[in-house]
Amino acid sequence: MNNGFVNHEIKNNIAEITFGHPKSNSLPGEILEKLAQTILQTGKDAAVKAILLKSDGEKAFCAGASFDELLSIEELEASTKFFGGFAKVLNAMRNCGKLVIVRVQGKTTGGGVGIASAADYCFAVENAAMALTELNLGIGPFVIGPYVERKIGKSAYAAMSIDADFRSANWCEKHDVYHSVSPTIAEMDAKLDEFLAALSARSTDALALIKKVSWEGTEHFESLMPERIHMSASLILEDSAKQNIEKIKERLRAK
Repeated sequence: MNNGFVNHEIKNNIAEITFGHPKSNSLPGEILEKLAQTILQTGKDAAVKAILLKSDGEKAFCAGASFDELLSIEELEASTKFFGGFAKVLNAMRNCGKLVIVRVQGKTTGGGVGIASAADYCFAVENAAMALTELNLGIGPFVIGPYVERKIGKSAYAAMSIDADFRSANWCEKHDVYHSVSPTIAEMDAKLDEFLAALSARSTDALALIKKVSWEGTEHFESLMPERIHMSASLILEDSAKQNIEKIKERLRAK
């Protein structure tokens, strides 16, 4: 069974971290753990001035939690560990000490929205719509919530959580999730390369201080996590949630 991968390399003082999974770059627990560790490790590298976080391929950026893993979870301890994996990734992005630039090449849902929202700067393409689809499963975007709300505001976050509808890349740019939107992947990557080349020539100390200042006031995110993790971890164990996931998987297979 292919559980995906996390790769990284350093180019011109920029650490490029790539994650991938054959099922729309979904995130099983193993990838979440590797992703968090890799972000923190590269953040400690004195040669690294910024981190580029991206996913594999040219289609979906990230489909969020792995449905297969959600279906396999039967106990609260395992469920808590899984949802805690998302908290670890977002916390690593927040605390790694380096600016994290995220590249969104396609649609993203659930936890992928959390990753885009935890970015310090985010590039996207025009078809990179995003949605908080957790309610369709019978849970909610509780773990990623503080990060999404920080970008788009409480009211917009609540609306996204309730209707589970996609918002366009244009909407995401207006609400400060995306900072640059391009018509095509090639155009996005050209802008991204230019942006990263400029960052690689900037003061390491200045970049670190910008990171520190921009996340001031979010120290309480860590204390929120145990309760937020428990919310999702307990709800996903309900029979109705398992049934919802199976129905969604059937619809996806039928496409």
